[in-house]
Amino acid sequence: MRRVTYAMNTSLDGFVVDPDGGIDWGDPDEEVFRHFTDELRRTGVHLLGRRLYETMLYWDTAGQDGSLDAAELEWAALWKALPKVVFSRTLTSVRGTNTRLASGTVAAEIERLRAEPGEGEIAIGGANLAAEAAAADLIDEYRTMIHPVLVGGGTPYFPHHERRVNLELVEHRTFGSRVTYLRHRVTR
Repeated sequence: MRRVTYAMNTSLDGFVVDPDGGIDWGDPDEEVFRHFTDELRRTGVHLLGRRLYETMLYWDTAGQDGSLDAAELEWAALWKALPKVVFSRTLTSVRGTNTRLASGTVAAEIERLRAEPGEGEIAIGGANLAAEAAAADLIDEYRTMIHPVLVGGGTPYFPHHERRVNLELVEHRTFGSRVTYLRHRVTR
């Protein structure tokens, strides 16, 4: 069965977006960016909330940006080829290569994707969408990229009403930039 993973940058105080909507504190250095690219290679489909979709839409045409380096061009090509499903209560259409608007709930979409033949992980991006999947006990792994910064508020990585979830640490790494990666598997 395909694993469902939730991975986002987070501040040390647990936020994915700061109080002003900023995410620049999580800009990756070359080493962290390479890690994200490696994770993207293992992804079969990416589920996104509206805000993350709008942020990531840049990468659909980034390959045309002459100022990108080889690593960024590789990321752009991988992202563009990856099937993406957007969940939104406000959008009536989406654009982007291999991108479609979800017609049902995140639980129904994950059930459908797990039933289909396919390889690669089902990645979830966006704290609100991940909270919905977590409430339905659909997340198999939590992957946090913890940046050494306190942002003092914003959108939390974990929902405040999260139920108890037992986790097993299966991988950890500290990058040269002092960013720490933790991969936890849900134990059921």
